[in-house]
Amino acid sequence: MIKRASGIALSLAALLAPQGPAGAQDAPPGPGGPGGPDQPGAYASPSAIPQDVRSRDIGVPPSVGLRKLEPIALPERPDAGLGTDLELPNLPAFAPQPPPQLDIVRLKKSLRLKATLGKNGPEIPSDLVWRLFAPVPGPDGKLPVVAMAKGSQAVFDVPAGNYLLHVGFGRAGVTKRVDFSGEETHETVALDAGGLRLHAEILDGGKLPDDKLTFDVYSGGGDGRERRLLAPGVGPGSVLRLNAGDYHVISRYGSVNAVARADIRVEAGKITDAKLHHRAAEVTMKLVREKGGEALADTAWSVTSDQGDIIRESVGAFASMVLTEGDYVLVARNKDRIFQRQIAVHPGENEEVEVLTSDLVDPNSPEVGTGD
Repeated sequence: MIKRASGIALSLAALLAPQGPAGAQDAPPGPGGPGGPDQPGAYASPSAIPQDVRSRDIGVPPSVGLRKLEPIALPERPDAGLGTDLELPNLPAFAPQPPPQLDIVRLKKSLRLKATLGKNGPEIPSDLVWRLFAPVPGPDGKLPVVAMAKGSQAVFDVPAGNYLLHVGFGRAGVTKRVDFSGEETHETVALDAGGLRLHAEILDGGKLPDDKLTFDVYSGGGDGRERRLLAPGVGPGSVLRLNAGDYHVISRYGSVNAVARADIRVEAGKITDAKLHHRAAEVTMKLVREKGGEALADTAWSVTSDQGDIIRESVGAFASMVLTEGDYVLVARNKDRIFQRQIAVHPGENEEVEVLTSDLVDPNSPEVGTGD
């Protein structure tokens, strides 16, 4: 009995002795072997255990793949079965309220302006240009324009302060200082302005074609040292609005040398009619082989004064121009030949002048010149 117990003790000691790696792999799996729950120091790799064996040993059924989850039906809305024909109480329409106006808080106090012809003259009904300038020049050295208006009157809503006001009426105008206190202000500006209407005719009273008349109006009169061109190329019958004062007018008939001049005074509140007289006539020239013949083409013309000064040059079968009264020399050049004739122009006597091919002159004549 004693021997048999000793053997049993040795067997248990051998089982409890630590095993090396090889012994651990050779021992059979089980509750009493390495890796079992009774041996806490034992370890076995899960990858070394087949899936089916592990499941069977621990009493877990074999694993299965994940199955697709079906969507869960949501509960229906309680009012899903209600119809759309609902009877709701009538609500009053919403009336949008207008935005508040500044006039409710503060009354506008403006600078109101009008203009008259002269100090006690009639009010100017139209064609006025109003410009309000700040009194201090800007970075460019010019007075900034604060406000601008057109018409018979101007209303400016500007802050209180000092301003320079310019009122333009055609080519007339006035500049004055305006002190605006910020209260409602009415002010009248007096313009010493008038109108100038220009006409022209021949010295004996003959009418001149309007399309060949123009006028240039200069400020000032007298010797012309301070004259300044105000209105160039004004047509006959036009009314110019000008400040009252003296003006110098130049009338041109045609585009050569027919010029008339006059000094005219314009009075405030009135239209001044001025009529200038010309001493000129229109001359039409043609080169012909015989009197009354057909004009030769490709003819170059030169018109010179009796002193030899060239007045005008032209090219064509017909050359027409307005010349002031006096004596002239007509020179025609055609196919390297030169023809010449002298004429006298009288005021209002328009004429057609024929230069005959028999009026041939020596091209080397000093009276003819080189033609350059």
